[in-house]
Amino acid sequence: MPSPARKLVAIVWSGLLAFFILLAFQLIWGALLAANFKNKFTAPPWSVVVMAVVLWLLWQYLGGRWWPASTSQWRRRHLRANRVTGRAFATSFIAGIFAVVALAGYWIVFFQLSKTPPNALPDIFKFPLTSLILLLVMSSLVSPFAEEIAFRGYCQQILEREFAGPSAVVLSSLLFMLAHVNHGWYWPKLTVYLLAGLVFGAIALLTNSILTSIPVHFIGDFTFFALVWPHDATRRLVTQGGADSWFWIHVAQAVIFTLLALLVFQRLARLRASVVTIT
Repeated sequence: MPSPARKLVAIVWSGLLAFFILLAFQLIWGALLAANFKNKFTAPPWSVVVMAVVLWLLWQYLGGRWWPASTSQWRRRHLRANRVTGRAFATSFIAGIFAVVALAGYWIVFFQLSKTPPNALPDIFKFPLTSLILLLVMSSLVSPFAEEIAFRGYCQQILEREFAGPSAVVLSSLLFMLAHVNHGWYWPKLTVYLLAGLVFGAIALLTNSILTSIPVHFIGDFTFFALVWPHDATRRLVTQGGADSWFWIHVAQAVIFTLLALLVFQRLARLRASVVTIT
């Protein structure tokens, strides 16, 4: 049984590594955007093309390619880009989409229960439509690739060697939540980020791959970027006029899709158990 000191070292080491990987992705994307536009919103979005190449290069390197050869196998294993069966992929995808719909419901409900400032978003509507779409898609890709590699690939696998699988998922999700404190120390936001981390972590654990969690994370980010966050500033607290019909619709959305997600996750867990048994 690992000692408490060894467990603590695993938490600290995995967290630092995850934050370093995440920061690298974010700094590169931020620098490319700053260089691309410089207040010229009509400039061609070449940063999207460059970032696509950067994503491929980082994926290759973190997956074990190139120097140093001594860490190649370690990097390949910790990327966790393992192939899965079509059935496992479909099941995890359905569970994830149900969870994303539930998370959107929780976010909207929580924003109406507690006064919370919206996330700061760039004035994306200054961009031409084509640039707007390309930037939304790439922004929705950078975070899933960076965060799934960092937290469900490298971080969670380090934790899984010292803790039981569910405990590793919880710990990686807490670290994932802390990675979003730049959005503010507000319980509505942090609660949803924690729940999102649990969803993505469970998918990666049950399929042993981030190839299943990345698509769900991408759809989740795109949904929040395009459909949820732009409306946060207009949400009215229930204490300032009562709960209208839309509030209760979103409550029902959160509850119903949580139950649906849990049912499909149970199916995914049984599917995993059968694969382990056969193996």
